[in-house]
Amino acid sequence: MKAYKLTDELGQTKLKTQWGPGVTIEVDPEYRGKGELCSRGWLHFYTHPLLAVLMNPIHAQFDPETMRMWEGEANGDLKDDRGLKMGCTRLTTLREIHVPRPTVEHRVAFAIYCVEALGYSEIMWCLWAEAWMKGTDRSYAAANAAYAAAYAAYASNAASAAAYAAYASNASYDSHADAYAAANAAAYAANAAANAAAYAANAANAVESLKTLDFHAICERVYCSDCI
Repeated sequence: MKAYKLTDELGQTKLKTQWGPGVTIEVDPEYRGKGELCSRGWLHFYTHPLLAVLMNPIHAQFDPETMRMWEGEANGDLKDDRGLKMGCTRLTTLREIHVPRPTVEHRVAFAIYCVEALGYSEIMWCLWAEAWMKGTDRSYAAANAAYAAAYAAYASNAASAAAYAAYASNASYDSHADAYAAANAAAYAANAAANAAAYAANAANAVESLKTLDFHAICERVYCSDCI
């Protein structure tokens, strides 16, 4: 299946594993298909280039300014981590491609779409999300109220995802300040959006009728959104 792989500026991942055009790496047979995705039994990849970048803050944590992206093919055994990332036992990086550069607005929209996919229904949060997506109210006060409403029900993964989505928007309000404050605001928003997706994945996994959110479709929706 098609795969997208992030590396550092040298084209390397964990343990200085070297990737590049036409490079194929297989998992050691001793560990093949064993353990969790963050073990020696799997090679990580993503199903969408934007998803790789959006989840980077809480996954690989490569430097956003210097990381590189590769398009490739995943083969062998496959393992799905709630739709957020995938693992395989044989991965070929075919070519280097452009690294998506999502804005803060892209990240907030991604977080909102993840929560909406769960059918989350807390009224104040839903009203805020609708106004934010329409661009009619992206104020700090509105985001803070939505965050507070979701946080009040923080015991559930869906509410946690909703809280992080609002926090991503909240964190973005310093993004037009001086360079240092803007960088910090963008980083906080990026981390919050990724956490919103992670909690949304957990929430979906607990619902028999959902199990896995379609993060590929959510990423395509972000690309096509006219709110940003």
